[in-house]
Amino acid sequence: MPYHSTPLDLAFHALSDPTRRAVVSRLARGEAPVSDLAAPFDMALPSFAQHLKVLEDCGLITSEKRGRSRWCRLVPECFDEAVTWLESERRRWAAQLDQLEVYLDKKEVDDG
Repeated sequence: MPYHSTPLDLAFHALSDPTRRAVVSRLARGEAPVSDLAAPFDMALPSFAQHLKVLEDCGLITSEKRGRSRWCRLVPECFDEAVTWLESERRRWAAQLDQLEVYLDKKEVDDG
């Protein structure tokens, strides 16, 4: 399993920013027009559009023009690689902590 693939790096880069994470959280409830997504943030629309571009470039969201508005939606399957990596790391750390617990329990018995 590749741990340093470009899509994974791009996804974590995109999710490293609190504005982009907030957008992802909002889109988890359903698609929305850019104007609605931008409303909670105190920034100019071109600056906000840069955040959307980062999310779209890495494939986490997609957008389409509908009439005079641009609508965004999540691409849930694009989160799969990040979820897989995080779950693998969680299992690895849990196993290491279990080994540490066994070692400390044995040491306590040996020292006791």
